[in-house]
Amino acid sequence: MRRIDQLLSEYGESHQDATNKTIHWICVPLIFLSITGLIASIPSGAVQSFLGNNNPYANWAAVALILVLIYYVSLSIPLSIGMMLFGALCLVVINFIVRLDIAPLWVISLVIFFVAWGGQFYGHKVEGKKPSFFKDVQFLLIGPAWLMHFLYKRFGIPY
Repeated sequence: MRRIDQLLSEYGESHQDATNKTIHWICVPLIFLSITGLIASIPSGAVQSFLGNNNPYANWAAVALILVLIYYVSLSIPLSIGMMLFGALCLVVINFIVRLDIAPLWVISLVIFFVAWGGQFYGHKVEGKKPSFFKDVQFLLIGPAWLMHFLYKRFGIPY
C-alpha cells in the first residue's frame, strides 16, 4: 500500500460520522486559510526584497506553502497539484481580505482559526474519536489532502 493511501485511510478512521465529515469540509479549508493568513501577516521584508517589492504574493505564506508543497509532492504528485491550486487560492483570498481593509489580516485569521478549530473539536466530540493529529502531527497536513482526494475520486482523477 502506498504511503499516501495508508495516511488517508488512517486519517479516515476517525472521520466516519456524517456530521463530523461535513464540519471538516468547512473547517479544514478555513484552518488552512487562517494559518496561511497568519503566516502572511509576518513582516516579510526579506522575502519581498528577494521576490520583488511590488509583488503582493511575496510573503512568508508563499514560502511556507512551497515547503508544504514539497511534503505533498513526496506523498503524491497529482494530489500536490490540487493542493498547490488550493494554496494559491488561499493567497488570492488573503490578498482580497487585505484590500478590504476591515481589520488587520492577523486578527481576521486568528478569529477564523479559533472558530474553525472550535468546529473541528465539536465534530470530533460528535464522532466520539480524538482528532488524528493527537496521534501524529503530520495529520494536520493530511486533513486537507484527505478532502482533496475525495474531489479527485469524484472527478475520476487518479492520485
